[in-house]
Amino acid sequence: MPSRKATSGRAGQPAVWVLHGPNLNLIGTREPELYGRATLQEIEGRMHQLARELGLSLVTFQSNSEGALIDRIQAARGAAAAILINAAAYTHTSIAIRDALRAVELPVIEVHLSNVYKREPFRHPSLIADVAVGQIVGFGADSYLLGLRAAAALLSRAPQRRPTPARR
Repeated sequence: MPSRKATSGRAGQPAVWVLHGPNLNLIGTREPELYGRATLQEIEGRMHQLARELGLSLVTFQSNSEGALIDRIQAARGAAAAILINAAAYTHTSIAIRDALRAVELPVIEVHLSNVYKREPFRHPSLIADVAVGQIVGFGADSYLLGLRAAAALLSRAPQRRPTPARR
């Protein structure tokens, strides 16, 4: 079952949705020489703490299912100010995730724990890269924290959306 954790934050806080793809529920024990020893729960705890410091609301979600990730991406439209995503292996294979990210018209930051460009050649191409504002790779758990800081910086520079007055 995918994990769902939401922090509503104070009114007016921009919401950053963090999406974790397949097998990231195993980090901390799966190939720690590549991915580190921090668990997903520990990383999310650090992210929640940083989000509070940055004045952001944070929603996190992990799934091994491509369809569940796409559903969450689509649900972000109108609810999130930005998406931080580690699509894991789907980064290299999922046109559907790429298309969903493009369709929601939100700033997207792609993160990876390992430096995918120092790994097997099949991990080098990213189907997400052209719809992402940028990529952060190779910093282990800190990749997520750097991504969250990047989202905060982007959102602080973005013009604030104001509700459109109702027409009479």
